[in-house]
Amino acid sequence: MANLWFEVARAAVAVNVVLLAGLTFVWVRNYRSHGATHTLGLLVFAAVLLAQNLLALYLYTLHPTFHDWVYYSAPIAKQGTMTLNILETVALAFLAWITWK
Repeated sequence: MANLWFEVARAAVAVNVVLLAGLTFVWVRNYRSHGATHTLGLLVFAAVLLAQNLLALYLYTLHPTFHDWVYYSAPIAKQGTMTLNILETVALAFLAWITWK
């Protein structure tokens, strides 16, 4: 059960990458057509958060030391990480829904 937390956290990060890539695409298109500074702010926000989630995905999936450290850590550490990633996924899903509406 404890390793389920790790897998859910990794899946949430992968979903975040997909959502952020879609949001970045939309906001780049909008910025090119309108040039609004608000859209530029959203674009920078998405780019930084995308970089963070790509790094997390790399660490969870391909970096052996980090992977083992998190995978074999105490369940509370995995639960906390998973909760943060799930909350981010919920927030990004809502933002994507509002953006594409």
